[in-house]
Amino acid sequence: MSAIPRALPRPLPALLAALFAALLALAGTAALAPAAHAASGLNAVAEGLKKSPVYVDPRAASQLPAADADALAKKIKDAGKPVFVAVLPNAPEFPQGTVLRDLRREVGITGLYAIRLGDKFNAGADGRVMRKSAVRNLVDDVRRNADADAKTELNAFVDGAIKDAKGHAPGSWGGGSDSGPGSTGLIVGGAVVVAGAGGAYALYRRGKKKREERERAELDALRVVVDEDITAFGEELDRLDFSPAEPGATDAMRKDYEQALDAYEEAKSRIAAARRPQDVTAVTESLDNGRFALATLAARRSGAPLPERRLPCFFDPRHGLSVADVQWAPPGGAVRTVPACQADATRIADGLEPMSRTVQTDAGPQPYWNAGPAYGPWAGGYFGGGILPAMLVGTMLGSMMSGPAYAADHSSFGGDSGPEGGDYSGSDFNSGDFGGGWDDGGGFGGGDGGGFGGGDW
Repeated sequence: MSAIPRALPRPLPALLAALFAALLALAGTAALAPAAHAASGLNAVAEGLKKSPVYVDPRAASQLPAADADALAKKIKDAGKPVFVAVLPNAPEFPQGTVLRDLRREVGITGLYAIRLGDKFNAGADGRVMRKSAVRNLVDDVRRNADADAKTELNAFVDGAIKDAKGHAPGSWGGGSDSGPGSTGLIVGGAVVVAGAGGAYALYRRGKKKREERERAELDALRVVVDEDITAFGEELDRLDFSPAEPGATDAMRKDYEQALDAYEEAKSRIAAARRPQDVTAVTESLDNGRFALATLAARRSGAPLPERRLPCFFDPRHGLSVADVQWAPPGGAVRTVPACQADATRIADGLEPMSRTVQTDAGPQPYWNAGPAYGPWAGGYFGGGILPAMLVGTMLGSMMSGPAYAADHSSFGGDSGPEGGDYSGSDFNSGDFGGGWDDGGGFGGGDGGGFGGGDW
């Protein structure tokens, strides 16, 4: 297995966005638009938000008068953040279940989108602009003031959003209402912009190709490790030698066994379908769930106490559930607390090195935490994004994970990567980021808050 290539610089999405915006301006479409429009429907809303950060449907004009909408739009533009606000009637063309996701797709710009739909409110954001938890907190803060009018509600949301949102205002919003150049200037300027756009597009394509090559190499390396994990789990299933029809088998045992088998098949199908390194996180999550089901089944068969749900062994997740948290330091690193299986906990207590998982690199076999950033998604599925960085402080993987380049490409071990906030991304976005609900109690209809989709408003 070859070493993991180093992360490459991202292409120039901001330059592309600026050139695209300039083309729109030269065509006369980037003039500053009023907050309310004569037309209605999702297409009209999207076109309006491409020109101004606030759109008010004519049927909802009483909720946010033009002067208040203009003031809100100015606040967002002055902050220079990709925050989009739509005030819409509760009408059939704006179905609650999909309106956030549909609007994000129609506008095609990476950003934070908020909608007041009738008297309900919701928001969603691309992962590169704001985390789901941050969006959820902002929405919950708005909903707590149940008696607030649209002006108060939307200003409160925008005040919080412009503090935390990442990225820049889209170039298509323009800089004001000044009249455009004359026809000669349009022709000359258009030629310059087209030439610049062609060069920028070539740079973008070249960078995209290199990024895809890097991701393919990372995924190939991860497939080797994941295949070993899946094989080891299959061997555990065989060693258990459980039959649902054996004497003494209970429904609880059969359920544990079914869950373990499902996890095994799920891991195999997910790695077969993986297209990016980030997809591996779901594979190792399945294996972790399967191992817990096996441990529970083994305890039921032997009459032992049922196991506590703990993280797997940090040194090698194939060792199974951890039984204790131990103090450990990598060579030359600081001491930190990590979960360990019984065998590794005993070895550390005896002053010996744990039996750590190694992977192949150009420098020979290395523990996974010293093998490069591609193993972040693999480890993240076992240990979760929150606790893992603390366990990896001072290691190569930990250093890569804390760096800005890695964070941009591997946000939250499988989070969004792509254009920055304010850049054009079209339909290339994670629809799961737009899946929250619209319930009045501040909840998110199933717990997927901050997304761009369904649930109760």
